[in-house]
Amino acid sequence: MAKYRKLGRTSSQRKALLRNQVTALLNNGKIVTTEAKAKEIRKIAEGLIALAVKEKDNFEEVTVKAKVARKDKDGKRVKEVVDGKKVTVYDEVDKKIKKDMPSRLHARRQMLKVLYPVKEVPAAAAGRKKNTKEVDLVAKLFDEIAPKYESRNGGYTRIVKIGQRKGDAAMEVLIELV
Repeated sequence: MAKYRKLGRTSSQRKALLRNQVTALLNNGKIVTTEAKAKEIRKIAEGLIALAVKEKDNFEEVTVKAKVARKDKDGKRVKEVVDGKKVTVYDEVDKKIKKDMPSRLHARRQMLKVLYPVKEVPAAAAGRKKNTKEVDLVAKLFDEIAPKYESRNGGYTRIVKIGQRKGDAAMEVLIELV
């Protein structure tokens, strides 16, 4: 018996498809796809969520000094003239950051091997590069998704059959996070 479904694709195409759909599932919470693809997506997504649940509290808070540009009332950087050049003025501030323990860092890197980078485009400026934000899916996994499932032992996704697709009669399903 095979360990995975080939989905009628070459290995590189199959990996790209599954990575893309797992990324979409974790970003949006649910996607519509075929039954065979959903069963493969479930394996990968549940593995990532299990990893996030296991490593969610494995960090320490550290205070670091950071240089931050001083800003005026309009939000623009304050400049000073030093030796005939305009130079930005910086202030030192204390910042609290989460420092990952080695096992959490490893888990983060394992997740980044699977997940694609996601950009969030606001509805008002659709189609423009301006105002797009990079979504940190790994942080979302650790901070939002993992706490939801910490008391649950597996079974993080649900597959609901929708019906057959009109064109090729493939069984369509909705795969969602429980």
